[in-house]
Amino acid sequence: MSSIDHAATRLDKALSRLEGALDGLAERSGDPGLMRRELAAMVEDRVLLAEQLDESLAREKELQALADEASEALGAAIAEVRAALGREGQN
Repeated sequence: MSSIDHAATRLDKALSRLEGALDGLAERSGDPGLMRRELAAMVEDRVLLAEQLDESLAREKELQALADEASEALGAAIAEVRAALGREGQN
């Protein structure tokens, strides 16, 4: 047997094993169409969740900016009240 014949035989056996493994996988996994639909649904869900996450992160940044503004305003109000109380104590 030539090396080409030997390689062809090995390739044929490997392809047969691969085909058998794929058949077994298809049998264990059920309906391939159902699997494709489920995969498509999962991909769609992932896209939707990624969009929702992006929106949530943007909203978080907006809320943090508002919280920072409120904190600054509160700090200024506290300083004004302290200053007013200090003036009253001097009178």
